[in-house]
Amino acid sequence: MTPTTTTSGPVQVVKPTVAGHLHDYWGRVRGGDIGSLPAILGLIVLCLIFGTARPTFFSAVNFANLFSQGAAVIFIAMGLVFVLLLGEIDLSAGFASGVCGAVMAILLTDHGWDWYSAIPVALVTGLVIGFALGFLVSKVGIPSFVVTLAAFLAFQGILLMLLSGGKNISIRDKFVLSLANNNMSVGLSWALALIAIVGYAAVQFLRIRGRAARGLVTDPLGIVLARIVSLAVLLLAAVAVLTQERSINPLIISVKGVPIVAPIIAVVLIVWTFVLGRTTYGRHVYAVGGNKEAARRAGIPVDRIRISVFVIGSFMASIGGIVAASRANSVDPNSGGSNVLLYAVGAAVIGGTSLFGGKGRVLDAIIGGAVIAVIDNGMGLMGYSAGTKFVVTGLILLLAASVDALSRRRAAATGNR
Repeated sequence: MTPTTTTSGPVQVVKPTVAGHLHDYWGRVRGGDIGSLPAILGLIVLCLIFGTARPTFFSAVNFANLFSQGAAVIFIAMGLVFVLLLGEIDLSAGFASGVCGAVMAILLTDHGWDWYSAIPVALVTGLVIGFALGFLVSKVGIPSFVVTLAAFLAFQGILLMLLSGGKNISIRDKFVLSLANNNMSVGLSWALALIAIVGYAAVQFLRIRGRAARGLVTDPLGIVLARIVSLAVLLLAAVAVLTQERSINPLIISVKGVPIVAPIIAVVLIVWTFVLGRTTYGRHVYAVGGNKEAARRAGIPVDRIRISVFVIGSFMASIGGIVAASRANSVDPNSGGSNVLLYAVGAAVIGGTSLFGGKGRVLDAIIGGAVIAVIDNGMGLMGYSAGTKFVVTGLILLLAASVDALSRRRAAATGNR
């Protein structure tokens, strides 16, 4: 079914139908544009499997744990989305986050700095790292795989030197520790959820009004209302669970409310989604990722775009390092190591960001991060070993990459690239 049109003055107003919208969406899916659909379906299936096998999976305590477990990886994955959009890779993001976390911890503990001085220095460290990586890739012409692999090795050494050969630095700053370990009050949790719902609804309706005023096709009102209702149900249900008492002994200490890290993730998501979807810079990123030479001929500063995505990637890695240090209450020589990088790359790819560049959203990092957190958490509740977790996560990552490759092939065959 196709949209109906009416003429009002000089502007032709397009009135699409819900059926037509769904038909067009199914056509895009059949043409290879599947986005995050496999990850969302997979997330639902995994939750049902783990929830059925271990009812404690759906408990308020475990639900809150998922936020703290996946937060650091999600932040790093958000930055990697920008790098992957250009068809590049950053293998150093994990240990870069560890270096930034160590810088913050050393300033807090060894030098007595306050959090409002130490955290900005850690963030600036991430910016410097990203600029160096981007410069070597774009200006010197070294492949990103080689540059970031070298940085991966170098940052391990820097981390050891910063920590004097292997010591563990404990963090005692209350603000830093609260980032990944504390919760908002019950009242504030509900208030922010309602603000988010109203804000999302306002953005959706303003978008319809703006596009209609210019005579552009708009989403059907029924689809928009369905999105708003879906978000409202999801947020209100999550807050209802998280505001339950989670303490074993509430008389000694009460633990309830949305984890502080959740609204931080939401704010970062909103900012980067706006940057990619509503700014000239975002359009340039997609253009360079889609066809670098065509973008260059169109006058887009390709080298600056390439440098900028590595800067954003390492900046987000620094945030991930700060959150990881907060959750662990310390930093050590393995901070940012082990499976951090693999999980971060996996989160971006599983969520729907293409390894070939030109396709992806920041939201993909959150969806993919949720998938990985659910696998790690659910299999832990079921008593599986770390080896089994790695195998399952690796298989899911391979499946996501295969779906990406097949969807691109399908898109090319149908002319939807």
